Amino acid sequence: MKKNKIFRLILSTNENAKINMGIDKVLVNSFENDNLPILRLYTWQKSFTVGLSQKCEDYPTYIKEYKNNCAKRITGGGVLFHGHDLSYSLVLPSSDFQDLGVKQSYEKICQFLLLFYKNLGLNSCFAKDSPNVTLSKSEFCQVGFEAYDILVNETKIGGNAQKRTKRVIFQHGSIPIKGVNNDKKIGSTLEDFNINLSFEEAIEKVIKAFEKSFEATLKESSLTSKENDKLVKLLEENK
Repeated sequence: MKKNKIFRLILSTNENAKINMGIDKVLVNSFENDNLPILRLYTWQKSFTVGLSQKCEDYPTYIKEYKNNCAKRITGGGVLFHGHDLSYSLVLPSSDFQDLGVKQSYEKICQFLLLFYKNLGLNSCFAKDSPNVTLSKSEFCQVGFEAYDILVNETKIGGNAQKRTKRVIFQHGSIPIKGVNNDKKIGSTLEDFNINLSFEEAIEKVIKAFEKSFEATLKESSLTSKENDKLVKLLEENK
């Protein structure tokens, strides 16, 4: 990444799953080579998402529990539960990472998350760098262990996924903020480590860590009229 890179910052809060995942898809599909890279931070209504190869209907129990508030992500993986978490999406030009392989780019991008947790006084690292973790798969994204999952005090927290095209690298992930009645399927949250943040405080701290890690300047922006039109059309098509 070039130093002092300007990023477009999009903040969206308390949306349902279809809108949140629709925005991701629109931002990726609308991205042009000369556009500013994008960091989007957002929160959710109580909902769940599934990986690209799955269907919401495959989980009738959760469809009922979450009142059909479900959508498909544009990345892979299993089931993710939302409402307690702050999520991020990144849309980056592939050219900025042309000398890095998938694993190298993933490790570089996730540095801002490691810094975010470290700034909270927590010991953070990748699962691959911990001698105490055995890598494993799970139906629930926040429970299994993959190489670049982030650990806090040797416990997995959140999850991240990446999609690559010739034009863009898209990555999104989740930072669990609030506990949900010891619901094991959502994994650990910051409250489990006695860190109590509002979503607004968490957003400020993520921005600070991102600017330092990426040596970037963030400029807040809304969806353009063109992007918003595409979102409306997408939501209509997926009713």
